[in-house]
Amino acid sequence: MARVFVYGTLKRGQPNYYRMLDAANGKVKLLASACTAQKHPLVIASKHNIPFLLNVPGQGHRVKGEIYKVDEKMLKFLDEFESVPTLYQRTEVKLEVEEWVGEEEKEKMASGSIIEAFIYSTTSYEADWLSLRCYESYDSNGDHGLEYHIKEARD
Repeated sequence: MARVFVYGTLKRGQPNYYRMLDAANGKVKLLASACTAQKHPLVIASKHNIPFLLNVPGQGHRVKGEIYKVDEKMLKFLDEFESVPTLYQRTEVKLEVEEWVGEEEKEKMASGSIIEAFIYSTTSYEADWLSLRCYESYDSNGDHGLEYHIKEARD
């Protein structure tokens, strides 16, 4: 089992969360809400208004999201869904736990604890993306007014 940090459309309440719940994609368990230990630019970009975490540590905000434990099948699905390695890369990042919700007592971590998990970020982006507004947290219905185009973005 691997830990994966999601910060965009795969979070609870977001357009692609249903993919995390689909048993055909693999097994998944929510462990915690967390934020990146380092700042990163989280921008909404492309004609499909996709949230991208740019692999530029030290810029932007500490990004909020969710940590999941996933099996190998789900990890493979997520790699395909995130178009690894062409659109995103899967790398490890340090996260600060905000609230642990996982049920397994042996894994439980206190708020403020540092944990490592995989994250999907990109090093391939348009030069002007660094000048876009950076977000601390992504919500497809946020006040940014940038509608995520779910069908077109993944076709």
